[in-house]
Amino acid sequence: MKAAIIAAGTGERLIAGGVDIPKPLLPVGGRPLIARIVDAAARLGLSSVACIVNDVKPAVAEYMRSTAWPIPVELTVKTTPSSMESLFCLQPMLRDGPFLLFTVDVVVGFSMLQRFLASATNYPDAAGILALTDFIDDKKPLWVEVDENSRITAMGETAGGSRYVTAGFYYFRPDIFAMVEEARALKLSALRQFLGLLVARGYVLGGLAVGKTVDVDHPEDIHKAEVYLREIDEI
Repeated sequence: MKAAIIAAGTGERLIAGGVDIPKPLLPVGGRPLIARIVDAAARLGLSSVACIVNDVKPAVAEYMRSTAWPIPVELTVKTTPSSMESLFCLQPMLRDGPFLLFTVDVVVGFSMLQRFLASATNYPDAAGILALTDFIDDKKPLWVEVDENSRITAMGETAGGSRYVTAGFYYFRPDIFAMVEEARALKLSALRQFLGLLVARGYVLGGLAVGKTVDVDHPEDIHKAEVYLREIDEI
């Protein structure tokens, strides 16, 4: 199984807050965000990492190429219009089997990842399993509603006010790429919209509650993430 990292965004909210370091290279708990994910993928025993970074901040690609990683990294350098298109760009590297997808700004405990991955593989009929959290600290979270069997029944505005939101990492089977052409034809512009399309077209998506995670979108989130890592003794 591979890992995949979406890291092609420009980090506009961090820049607006005065942070000049490209988001993937932002140190949290002593390691750049993107390095924390590659390290976790290696510890999980995943075979390699498919990663997309933008060509606006060349320091990120240079860092990825110059670092000796514990597992192979397949790097794509391209600025994309959305997180959805970033995922689609990684399709050639991910079409042979299940993969664990991360957004680069998620900070999550390693033991949580272990439990999630072990549980996600127990749903063979699902095209994907989304990690969910009830720790809601985002101005625009993706709300998710699940039934008693952990199947996602609603997402987005229709699930607004439910208990859970997405936590920033996902387990997918490559079946989802069958919907790429329709997603583009519909001019969808975000990963969350693509997930909604999968549900609307009858794909089985599950949701598993994993506990607290932190997304680093704003300068103040750096401190929140490091406090969280201290809470779980991973700093």
